Amino acid sequence: MEETISLRELVGTLKKRFKLILLITFAAALISGVISYFVLSPVYQASTQLLVNQAKSEQQLYNPAEVQTNLQLINTYNVIIKSPAILDKVVRNLDLDMTAAEINGKINVQSEKDSQVVNVAVQDEDPTIAADIANETARVFQNEIVKIMNVDNVSILAEAEASDSLSPVKPKPLLNIVIALVVGLMVGIGLAFLLEYMDNTVKTEQDVEKLLELPVLGSVTVIHAAKKEKGHASIEKKAVVRSESIGS
Repeated sequence: MEETISLRELVGTLKKRFKLILLITFAAALISGVISYFVLSPVYQASTQLLVNQAKSEQQLYNPAEVQTNLQLINTYNVIIKSPAILDKVVRNLDLDMTAAEINGKINVQSEKDSQVVNVAVQDEDPTIAADIANETARVFQNEIVKIMNVDNVSILAEAEASDSLSPVKPKPLLNIVIALVVGLMVGIGLAFLLEYMDNTVKTEQDVEKLLELPVLGSVTVIHAAKKEKGHASIEKKAVVRSESIGS
């Protein structure tokens, strides 16, 4: 016999397991909030901008071909900025207690589309260190790119600054809590339906009919013995009887 689940049964399952769903949802949000606020260390970001051109020429007029060449070399500059040739000097100049590979993981180099401006962003748990690494990376690149490539026209447009009012870029506690609420709600609902599916106990007359495929003729009377009050014993009887005709 094929079983179908009605919308009423789905809603009934959710109502029945509502406390469990609520508990899992708020537990997930609470755990996420505790981890975001008290376990994860805040990470700050500092950025600096570079304008990169080819070697200066005597021709001062605007040259579209030269600009196009510079745009094509932007990706090359992005790779050079994160190379050991640059980062090793940054480590030595700042006397950092980290390797060039570790700094590489903290640096993000991007350039706007069709732009010669390169943005160097550094993330670190210390905003001052993040700003120092960003600025020193820009200065070292400005000096070393002359030796590496025929480029001597690198300008630092904006230096990174460390401020006490700087807000961390991650973690984002509110976003994490919202995500945890959604995930916890989904897990709670899924667990509620799983428990309902695994529950094979008979609870209602309808369950008996579905299980045995037979009509229910009646139900057993429930008798509750009440406590004696003032020397008299009262008996509460509750009876629900249902009869059905059996067709020939």
